[in-house]
Amino acid sequence: MGQEPRTLPPSPNWYCSRCSDAVPGGLFGFAARTSVFLVRVGPGADVIPGTSPFRVIGELVGHTERVSGFTFCHHPGQYNLCATSSDDGTVKIWDVETKTVVTEHALHQHTISALHWSPLVKDLLVSGDEKGVVFCYWLNRNDSQHLFIEPRTIFCLTCSPHHEDLVAIGYKDGIVVIIDISKKGEVIHRLRGHDDEIHSIAWCPLPGEDCLFINQEENSELEIPNGKVIAQTPVKKGCYLATGSKDQTIRIWSCSRGRVVTTLKLPFLKRRGGGIDPTVKERLWLTLHWPKGQPTQLVSSCFGGELLLWDLTQSWRRKYTLFSASSEGQNHSRIVFNLCPLQTEDDKQLLLSTSMDRDVKCWDMATLECCWTLPSLGGFAYSLAFSPVDTGCLAIGAGDGMIRIWNTFSIKNNYDVKIFWQGVKSKVTALCWHPTKEGCLAFGTDDGKVGLYDTYSNKPPQISSTYHKKTVYSLAWGPPVPSMAPGGEGDRPSLTLYSCGGEGIVLQHNPWKLSGEAFDINKLIRDTNSIKYKLPVHTEISWKADGKIMALGNEDGSIEIFKVPNLKLICTIQQHHKLVNTISWHHEYGSRPELSYLMASGSNNAVIYVHNLQTVIESNPESPVTITEPYRTLSGHTAKITSLAWSPHHDGRLISASYDGTAQVWDTLQEEPLCNFRGHRGRLLCIAWSPLDPDCIYSGADDFCVYKWLTSMQEHSRPPQGKKNIELEKKRLSQPKPKPKKKKKPILRVPVKQELCDGNEEESVKESSGPVENGVSDQETEEEAREPELPCGVTSAVSKEPVICTPASLGFEKSKVTINNKVTLLKKEAPKEKSEALIKKRKARSMLPLSTSLDHRSKEELHQDCLVLATAKHSREPKEDVSADLEERLHLGLFTDRATLYRMIEVEGKGHLENGHPELFHQLMLWKGDLKGVLQTAAERGELTDNLVAMAPVAGYHVWVWAVEAFAKQLCFQDQYVKAASHLLSIHKVYEAVELLKSNHFYREAIAIAKARLRPEDPILKDLYLSWGAILEKDGHYALAAKCYLGATSAYDAAKVLAKKGDVTSLRTAAELASIVGENELSATLALRCAQELLLARNWVGAQEALQLHESLKGQRLVFCLLELLSRHLEEKQLSEGKSSSSSYNAWPAGSERPFVERVTAVWKSAFSLNSPEQSQAAFQQLQDIKYPSATSNTPSKQLLLHICHDLTLAVLSQQVASWDAAVEGLLRAVIRSYNSGNFTIMQEVHSAFLPEGCDHLRDKLGDHQSPTTPAFKSLEAFFIYGRLYEFWWSLSGPCPESSVWVRAAHRRTTSVEQSQQLDNVSPEETDPKASQPEPSRTLELDVRLTEEGEQMLNACKELFSEEHAGLQNAQRTIAEVQETLAEMIRLHQKSQLCKSTANGPDKNEPEQEAEQSLSSPQNQCKEEKNEPVSLPELTKRITEANERIAKFPESIKTWPFPDVLECCLILLHIGSQYSGFVTQEMQQQAQELLQKYGSTKVYKRHYQTLCT
Repeated sequence: MGQEPRTLPPSPNWYCSRCSDAVPGGLFGFAARTSVFLVRVGPGADVIPGTSPFRVIGELVGHTERVSGFTFCHHPGQYNLCATSSDDGTVKIWDVETKTVVTEHALHQHTISALHWSPLVKDLLVSGDEKGVVFCYWLNRNDSQHLFIEPRTIFCLTCSPHHEDLVAIGYKDGIVVIIDISKKGEVIHRLRGHDDEIHSIAWCPLPGEDCLFINQEENSELEIPNGKVIAQTPVKKGCYLATGSKDQTIRIWSCSRGRVVTTLKLPFLKRRGGGIDPTVKERLWLTLHWPKGQPTQLVSSCFGGELLLWDLTQSWRRKYTLFSASSEGQNHSRIVFNLCPLQTEDDKQLLLSTSMDRDVKCWDMATLECCWTLPSLGGFAYSLAFSPVDTGCLAIGAGDGMIRIWNTFSIKNNYDVKIFWQGVKSKVTALCWHPTKEGCLAFGTDDGKVGLYDTYSNKPPQISSTYHKKTVYSLAWGPPVPSMAPGGEGDRPSLTLYSCGGEGIVLQHNPWKLSGEAFDINKLIRDTNSIKYKLPVHTEISWKADGKIMALGNEDGSIEIFKVPNLKLICTIQQHHKLVNTISWHHEYGSRPELSYLMASGSNNAVIYVHNLQTVIESNPESPVTITEPYRTLSGHTAKITSLAWSPHHDGRLISASYDGTAQVWDTLQEEPLCNFRGHRGRLLCIAWSPLDPDCIYSGADDFCVYKWLTSMQEHSRPPQGKKNIELEKKRLSQPKPKPKKKKKPILRVPVKQELCDGNEEESVKESSGPVENGVSDQETEEEAREPELPCGVTSAVSKEPVICTPASLGFEKSKVTINNKVTLLKKEAPKEKSEALIKKRKARSMLPLSTSLDHRSKEELHQDCLVLATAKHSREPKEDVSADLEERLHLGLFTDRATLYRMIEVEGKGHLENGHPELFHQLMLWKGDLKGVLQTAAERGELTDNLVAMAPVAGYHVWVWAVEAFAKQLCFQDQYVKAASHLLSIHKVYEAVELLKSNHFYREAIAIAKARLRPEDPILKDLYLSWGAILEKDGHYALAAKCYLGATSAYDAAKVLAKKGDVTSLRTAAELASIVGENELSATLALRCAQELLLARNWVGAQEALQLHESLKGQRLVFCLLELLSRHLEEKQLSEGKSSSSSYNAWPAGSERPFVERVTAVWKSAFSLNSPEQSQAAFQQLQDIKYPSATSNTPSKQLLLHICHDLTLAVLSQQVASWDAAVEGLLRAVIRSYNSGNFTIMQEVHSAFLPEGCDHLRDKLGDHQSPTTPAFKSLEAFFIYGRLYEFWWSLSGPCPESSVWVRAAHRRTTSVEQSQQLDNVSPEETDPKASQPEPSRTLELDVRLTEEGEQMLNACKELFSEEHAGLQNAQRTIAEVQETLAEMIRLHQKSQLCKSTANGPDKNEPEQEAEQSLSSPQNQCKEEKNEPVSLPELTKRITEANERIAKFPESIKTWPFPDVLECCLILLHIGSQYSGFVTQEMQQQAQELLQKYGSTKVYKRHYQTLCT
């Protein structure tokens, strides 16, 4: 199990001649999408011994479109330099150590297709593009040379390793040329022989032509003459050159003679396994590598991904060796694009290959075996899921249509990945393992498919016969609901598969019978809960681990909680106000099983809410409960939440993934962010916590990457504030691009390799409308740049007018172009005048142009017409020659019989159609009387008009109806839907007209027609309202959507949609609407939410007005009233955060001279008519069912005050009805809330306001008998004394204590200067208000004496010396201390392991020393504690013993909290040491005994020893 981070990168780009390269020492890089990924290979990878020796170490980010070329500088001392070319038109030079751009150029005007760094000239970079232009760029002097050798598409180029001026270039049509760049690109050889694209060129590693024993005579039949050889510039000594082509041959050429010497034909090898769809026809890519120092060996790719090592010693035998011949399945399964050699630090000769199968493989050239494989992703990482059975198996669902199973805990292989593709054929958007069955993996796709894979077999998956209409959002395994199977229990599986789709439906699939129809659980929910209104659109499903509770997240932000077996709705959570993306239940195991009731949820808002549903689930309410207050709120992300996962190793630790590009770890119980991961360059889509390593997390994003990262290595603790540019850019990309107008633009930069551009980036095209680089696309700017390019060299002065150039103008020479421009300019002005004159004199077009033209021929022809006509009219018997003459002279049909006239009309009509005048053809057919034929012809050609349809009734009713329907279809094709609907209404097809308008989103018009023409109770009208309302709701038009729901008599939905905006006015309107329509429960919920919003703005009057809407909220009105009075009371005493000038208080009588409780009851009587005990009891019943979560130090102050006032209201109401038990419990709950939140001031204010005379009157009311409330009263009394004890101590802690209600102080002179030793920190649990202040030396000795009240108070402190509570608190402290020790041990162990793997040189041991120092105890601890190691069994024993001790205490002690007993002992001992006589010896003795007995934790030992010394 590796502890280092890992990266599953994007796939290397396809169809590029050189997009991967490596340099000696072990650095390999490959182009993937718009960036380059760097991999360290060999000993320098610094991986755990025994695993594959490579590591992905970084990424070069900067291009905005696909990277088409990548090459390293192969000169010693410059291995850190590399170059890239991209479809964005730039060539960039990088420093891989800093991962920054050194320099760049944008010399090319067309798509760059080839790139190479000269192996002899250390600063020369050669690149070629698809138009045949070559640029030589010298880096050091920033100089360039433009060469145009052939007007052909360049596919590859390679610089000679033996002559610094020679470059070999391969073209798309099979031509290979060798040029001399020192002579302006002069062609040395033009090598002809290949018939198709040149994919690769490799120079022989040794100069000269003596290294290969090739018999020229034997190969003479293979030599193809290649044009003329330029004898003036011979190549020194010559050299061999190998070329690989799409024509399935490898040719080896002699550069001295410029001809082929050997041709190698690729063999057809039998495919061995390979995960490829046999229906996919692949193109061949033939790439070559000529090993260094091995001129007789040549490596090539083959048809199906195999690699061949050719033996060139006996070329006529065509001998080759297959890579990995002995190992089955080690070869690539699809064609290979690039091969590059690599020499590691330990001098191993390796070969790296990239392929269409999305794998990068490393081969040992000594054994021809595969050393390791780096898998990659070809799409967004949509889903991650760890198997609960096969621990460490991570399933990855990606947008490339494949499922990957990654064995993350493989010892020998860090990237042990198995791929499944059969039956998927779409983006994998959801995954879920079966909880108990091995290898059973459910998957969902973006086309709505749900299937089951058995990952232990090679069988294709089982596919459910029921598809979702849209993308599958989530999958979950859960118990079957009753409608699963009609048979007995034995016929039902223990777990069924639930899927949630984008259309808002949750389906239940039977895994035993996926061919059967899946069940829509909405039917069961509607029947069980008797729901009549429209169910919300579901977006997420999650089952609690015990399989008894199901949570459904909805599009409106609500979450519904259902109970098995009949899916009874027990709770609705109205917290989110946008679409819920993810819900996660806390695991059941751990030290605190009650945490399994925690449910975290994330939505399109950036806030995560955690709810504790224990009370609701255990109480099983008769009617559904609505929750509007979260248990915990986690704020920090700046974009929507896409995935949540609880840590299986911790209690209450959560990881979240967000569209803001980061993942965040939270401590939910304390509401604290712990660490933030920012490694992705896109929006995060999924997250998973390692099941074995508590420090390890996996995350996937739309940057095609899956990262394994460690929480202990993250430098940030919370998400970045302020939205990243990624979010805005992604939004911009998601907008549909405007369709460009069709223009004749002969000069356009159209890539020739269209099929090559996005072979590996189908995700970029489908999902982002273009290549995406960190959310940025240059597609729009590129389109804008292309627009001004006008053909024919038109100048900018001309570009204001439209210019039309014929294709012939493209062949003009430059000198003729300007003449053509001038002609164009002259013609531009003239047509305007001419056209105006023509409009005035234009005659109507002739209906019979052919006949007219035939009657305007020569005189002889006209005379012959007369003779033929006379013969035809007056001959008694028809003659064949006359008939033939009449057929030739169609225009004579006007003067002969009807049949001839029809033939003439037919020919004339065809002429009109060919000339683009269908209306004239229609008129001729009307003259003929064939109206039905006219209509049929016009309908077939899509040329029906209003006039034709208006004349259709002449042909009969049925023809008219048919014509109107055909015209309506034609209008739909022309996007004239409203007009089409009007025509359908003319033939009384009202339903069809309404459906047509509805399907094309003309809801307003459809409703108008349906309302006017259909019965009011017709169901189509309600369906229209609901459909339009759903669309309006989705688009944010809530008010109009509410009108639609009201029109559909769905008032409940109308109120809900009005409240979605969440502002005060919307909530109030929604509450009033719900009240009007009788939805009282919903109205009360909305009114309370409205009041809470007004409370945040301190608008007390508005809050009370909102609560007045419902009688059921009278109890809440009392709470808000008490909160308002308490807030005013705090402001008057200047104890709150600051007096707010914007507060709007109610005009209630102040009466500040009376006790606070009397003021509250007086206002309740005057303002709310709360006069009788019965009314108080009713209000108490309303409020007691509302439970708020316990407070923490992170609870907002306004929320804390509201919860405290709720408890205080219950206490006051209990006093009104003389229920003193409930009054005590309410007061105690309020005190405990302020104590847990660390707000001592509020706690003391509650004491002074509600217990001004102490707790004696409550004791009197309760009586002496042992009631169930006695423990609660003792806790309340203890907290009261605890607060007074601190006030007493503080009154003595100043430099010069003054007389107070507790003490009388007087000064007297003394000669000695006494230093009083004081506690520096009493308890680590206490915050600033309770910390003591240092006491400086005095020159005056104080004579301080206790008052009677002071003595009474100190005597009352005996109540704090509760031995039972001290024992309980000691056991709880022991558990907390052991847990902290375990966490610290794990953290330090991981840190030391990490430091060991990364440390070098003399600093290697420093982290271990730091770890030892931090593990050792502070200076003032005992030596035994310093050196005594604590073992894991010892810690386990301690925690077990502590839990056993806690279990022995009675429930009455554990139910109610109690002040820290040892803390009170320390304070009293401190007071006794400072002022003798204040604390009796008996109390001091008792305090010391408690400290000695229960002060076993380090902090109390230390303070006790300080006091003793």
